[in-house]
Order: sequence, then C-alpha cells, then structure tokens
Amino acid sequence: MKKMCFAGLSVLALAACENNGGDTTRDFGRGSGDLSELQAGIWVDPRGCDHWIIDDGVEGYLSARLDRNGKPVCSGIAPPGYAVGNYKGGADIGDNI
Repeated sequence: MKKMCFAGLSVLALAACENNGGDTTRDFGRGSGDLSELQAGIWVDPRGCDHWIIDDGVEGYLSARLDRNGKPVCSGIAPPGYAVGNYKGGADIGDNI
C-alpha cells in the first residue's frame, strides 16, 4: 500500500512539472509574463555578495548580481541574510529571509 501511495504521489508531482522549452526569461506561474516586467530586489548572501531576487507569491527567482566582467557584486547594501527592495510587491526594506 505504501508503494502505491508513493507511486501515485510521484506521478502527481511529475504532472506538475511543465516543459517551458528552456525559456528562463518568462514567468509561467501566476500572472505569467516576462520577468523583466517584475520588480527585483537584492538579497545579500552570507559572504556579503548581492543576488537579484523576484517573488511573485507562487514562485521565486534568484540570480547572482554580476558586474560586466562576470565578477560578483558585493555592494554592502544590506547585512548578510537580508533582502532590500520591493521584490514581493510590498516588502519592507530590510526584510530578513
């Protein structure tokens, strides 16, 4: 019985996966659209380096903030572990995540 339940849950989990053709520039969840139209904030990792962060309430996106030479940007905009900006459509500056 446990194996049947696990198999059923596995099928349901895989059914939720959607093939978007590898297009990582679009939001395929709630309010689907181009990610460039969403508000991004900055999350600071434990090393003090910045990452772009977008949260539409269902899905979240995170990408390293790099300079034009591909090196990480570590601006000091917030303490490590904090995010700043309106990345959630109403987040207070200094949200600790």
